[in-house]
Amino acid sequence: MARLVFLGSPPAAVPSLRALVDAGHDVALVVSRADTRRGRGGGASPSAVKQAALELGLAVTDRLDDAVQIGAELGVVVAYGRIVPTRVLDALAMINVHFSLLPRWRGAAPVERAVLAGDDVTGVCVMRLEAGLDTGPVLASRRVDMAPGEHADALRARLAEIGAALLVETLAPGAAALGPGTPQEGEPTYAPKLGVEDLRLDWDRPAVELDRVVRLDRAWTTVHGRRLLVLEALARADAGPADTGPADPVPAGAGAPPGTVTRVGSATLVSTGAGALELLRVQPEGRRPMDAADWVRGWRTGSIRLGTAGADR
Repeated sequence: MARLVFLGSPPAAVPSLRALVDAGHDVALVVSRADTRRGRGGGASPSAVKQAALELGLAVTDRLDDAVQIGAELGVVVAYGRIVPTRVLDALAMINVHFSLLPRWRGAAPVERAVLAGDDVTGVCVMRLEAGLDTGPVLASRRVDMAPGEHADALRARLAEIGAALLVETLAPGAAALGPGTPQEGEPTYAPKLGVEDLRLDWDRPAVELDRVVRLDRAWTTVHGRRLLVLEALARADAGPADTGPADPVPAGAGAPPGTVTRVGSATLVSTGAGALELLRVQPEGRRPMDAADWVRGWRTGSIRLGTAGADR
């Protein structure tokens, strides 16, 4: 068993930390992000990895330089969220668990980018960490099929468990037995972190693309100037005649401007640049999540047009 330093912060890194401890490795130190404040006057909130480390009785720090002073054989990095500088890598060899099949989706958001691109296959790599962005040679990898309609959070949770198992398997012979790894082959693609605008639903885009944005779990639009989160949706290529009701009685895909909400039978549809997006679960600003049908029934008069200002009601 190896003496390790573990670097990680979010919930997706916790399965790997717990798996290393369960496998008998000596995790001498955990490095995680500094505690964050929970709103004005709130207390400090530790990262998910720090919380797990404390529960496991492990030493924790937010100072990266502490990693080279503990006498570890190897550093293990899982979604740490910071670039490890060359001076640290020169002092302590490190490996990284990355949630893609490298060199596809190097960078901070490989799961989200795979969903947005419509990939049907992804995976996990255990790689040697280098100064470059996810450029190191691969020690082990595992291919993972993406389920149809799978959301990013669910996919990330699956990859976290698969990655933890692959990490333990890779380290089973010991840190000293790790080989040099296999250089990455193929044209790299990059996965920069997503911003708020990347999650905004642009109703001029095709429904199939908007469905992928919803599957990132933080998609939003506006309705009469107020924020509306779209939690679950389904792309539909066509729709039948709209019924009468509180929503605009114009069939989606029949000349309605993009963003127009209609009801077709029991379905709540939004017209898009191509096809319609069926809303299943939404969360209006300041309210709890609800079925889209219940949200539409709350509109007594006027049409609903998403992505527009308040003047359209």
